[in-house]
Amino acid sequence: MPRKKRQFRKPAQSDPIYNSELLNHFINKILKKGKKVKAQGIVYGAIKLIDDKGSKPGIEVFQQAVEKCRPLVEVKPRRVGGATLQVPVEVESRRGINLSMEWIVDAAKKRSGKSMTEKIAYEMMDAVSETGAAFKKKSDVHRMAEANKSYSHYRW
Repeated sequence: MPRKKRQFRKPAQSDPIYNSELLNHFINKILKKGKKVKAQGIVYGAIKLIDDKGSKPGIEVFQQAVEKCRPLVEVKPRRVGGATLQVPVEVESRRGINLSMEWIVDAAKKRSGKSMTEKIAYEMMDAVSETGAAFKKKSDVHRMAEANKSYSHYRW
C-alpha cells in the first residue's frame, strides 16, 4: 500500500504565440536559470528563420523534426547472471518526444554557428531532411537495439 497519494500530471501549458504544448515543452528544454523570455526569443527566432529560409512553415518543420528524431526503441542495461546485457525496450511516446527534444538541443549546442537561434533552426531543418546529428543519434539507438534484439526476452 503506498504511503502517499497518487501524483497526477498537471495539464501542459501551451505557448502564447503558436498555441502549441509541444513548442512550450521545447522552450522549457532550452531554458537556463529561469530565463524563459530569452529561451522563447531563441525558439521563436529559429522558427522565423525557418519560415524565411524554407518553403514550409516553421512550426510545421519543428513538429516534423521532433517526430523524425523520436526513438521507437532503446536499450536498457539488465543484470543477468553476472553479466550486464543491453536489452531493447519500447519507448513510451512521452519519453520518446522528450528524448527527441533533448537530442535536438544537444546537437544544436555542439554545432558551430553564430547564434543559438541559427544553430537550432539548422538542426531542425537537418532533422527533417534526415541528416542532422539528432537524427544520427536516433539511428544509432535503433541500430544498438537491433544488434541486441536477441536479448529481448529478458525484458520485464
